[in-house]
Amino acid sequence: MKPKYIDIHSHVNFKAFDADRDEVVRRALDNDTWMINVGTQIDTSKDAVDLADKYEEGVYAVIGLHPIHTGASHHDEEELGTGNKEFSSRGEIFNKESYRKLLENKKVVGIGECGLDYYRCTQESISKQKKAFVEQIELACEFDKLLMIHLRNNEKKELIEGKEGTPNAYVDALYLLRKYPKVRGNVHFFSGTWSEAKSFLDLGFTLSFTGVITFTHDYDEVIKNIPLDRIMSETDSPYVAPVPHRGRRNEPSYVKEVVKKIAEIKNISEKEVAETIIKNAKRVFGI
Repeated sequence: MKPKYIDIHSHVNFKAFDADRDEVVRRALDNDTWMINVGTQIDTSKDAVDLADKYEEGVYAVIGLHPIHTGASHHDEEELGTGNKEFSSRGEIFNKESYRKLLENKKVVGIGECGLDYYRCTQESISKQKKAFVEQIELACEFDKLLMIHLRNNEKKELIEGKEGTPNAYVDALYLLRKYPKVRGNVHFFSGTWSEAKSFLDLGFTLSFTGVITFTHDYDEVIKNIPLDRIMSETDSPYVAPVPHRGRRNEPSYVKEVVKKIAEIKNISEKEVAETIIKNAKRVFGI
């Protein structure tokens, strides 16, 4: 099957899709949409790999440890399900060997989502996040896999500046990434400034955008300026469904709305954007 669209960051492996997971995947594939499901800790990473194995083509996996899961974290029922989940309170220490084993599967096309999340954190949690991030950068370099990067700032700028970090996750991530010349990456759900975008583009990275761009103009400047061969489309499903599906559970088949909006913002044809994003994804993920 030749895809028309690709959702490079979805979570159909999450509990939110337990009731109709295969139906959601089939709906995307039937609409010429491929997907990459992304892990957030070892269990959801394994689930992403298992899901990819169920389909001959069009479904891939990225495995890794999300920064909020390096310590005590908010329990998201969409991700982990209901009930008493011990993981959500104890955190996970990144175990390279466990992830190396998952990398034996050819459907695994990247490491992540990993990075820095400063939305709710302390200096101690920043140190844990950075340690796990560096270990995943190293693993990505070892296996020549793309890094799927998550970055979120503390909007209130409450962090104390100093040797352990700044209030800016983008700045801190760039500092760490520049130490690894071979690293390749995509900044998912990009929400930084054009200046920050240029810094990641200078590293050869791509940036991906979600359905949020269909109901806010906050990202227009970056999308207008970013070269077409560096842009990606994603849903981050089950979250942030695009217009006209806003308020519903998101899913990979909705990624076409993101592509449509990118084309509108850049004032070029949807066909050109869709075809270029497919080429971009095949190039950077090796699929």
